Formats: sequence, structure tokens, C-alpha cells
Amino acid sequence: MEHYFTNNEQLKSELRDITYTLDDTNFTFISDNGVFSKNKIDYGSKFLVETMLKQINKTHISILDMGCGYGFIGIVLAKKLDSLVTLADVNKRALHLAKENSKVNKVEAHIVESNIYDKISDTFDIIVTNPPIRAGKKVVEGMLLGASSYLKDDGELWCVIRKDQGAKSMVKVLEDNYKTNIVAKSKGFYAIKAEKK
Repeated sequence: MEHYFTNNEQLKSELRDITYTLDDTNFTFISDNGVFSKNKIDYGSKFLVETMLKQINKTHISILDMGCGYGFIGIVLAKKLDSLVTLADVNKRALHLAKENSKVNKVEAHIVESNIYDKISDTFDIIVTNPPIRAGKKVVEGMLLGASSYLKDDGELWCVIRKDQGAKSMVKVLEDNYKTNIVAKSKGFYAIKAEKK
């Protein structure tokens, strides 16, 4: 079983386009085999982005999309909030797609191949992730708890987790480290905001 958080250079490429419209803005994303949600925009990612855009009224901020895949979350946020985005992932194919997708959607993006935060050096106003639950608890907690070192003092971590994939227990873990708020719920997904204490 090939996972979207591993690299497989031998995996056959089958590029496809996925479209998404939010308000009056049209987006096109190039996707491929070997990346998360390759055939359609994942519901959890859409729900997270749309929840965030109802809550965030600042523009020109710095955003890190951790575990960005082909870049959907970070690119939509950067475009709608007129902001700079860093797209980070461990999957080389995903990063190549993210780079192309930032160009297609006319978003300025910094592309970083990083195993969680090992190649991240900046701090950000917002860190956002739809964490790779199948990569295991250690990786997911590394993404969520590790974010505090890379957030500005008034920065926010946003994530989406499904109830049946441990959302409630992850909220408890977050509450020990952040001021945590379940902002919205939809179809079993929790959109969670965590602020530095």
C-alpha cells in the first residue's frame, strides 16, 4: 500500500485537473497518483478552508501549510487573504504539484521539502494542516504540538480532524499546550483553532 506521505519514484504519473470555486474565485489544481485525495478536493480540507475564511479578517499575513499535499489549503488561503504561503511536505511529487499549482493559481509560494518542521526556520501568523492520520500518532502530534515553536506570539494553529479518527482525544492533547477551540463541526469533521498560551 503506497501512502501519500512517502516517496515512490516508480509510481506511474497520471496527471488530472481538479477545479474548485469559492465565492467568485475559480481555482484549478493539478493532481496525480501518490498524493492525498488525488481525484477530488477532500471534504475536510474544504470545510477547514471555508471555516477559516469566515473567521480570519486579516490580510497580508504569513501562512504555513504543513503537509500541504498538492497545495489546496495553503493556495486558497493565500489567494483569498492576499498573503504569503509556505507549502511544506515530505512527498516530493506533492511538492512538485504544489509548486505548479501555486503558479496556475497566481499565488506566491515558498516550497519546502520538510519532514514535519525539520527544514522550517521562520515563524508564521497561521499554521494550517489537514494532518496525515494514517502516518500515525507520532507524526500527527509532531505536526500539531511542534507548531507552537513556529507560530508568532499571536499566531494560530488550525487543523481539521474527523471525529472517528480521534478528534476528541486530539483536542485534549491540544488543550494541554494551547488555548483550543472547536470552531465548527460538519459531517464528522472538527475544525479546530489552537492559540499559543
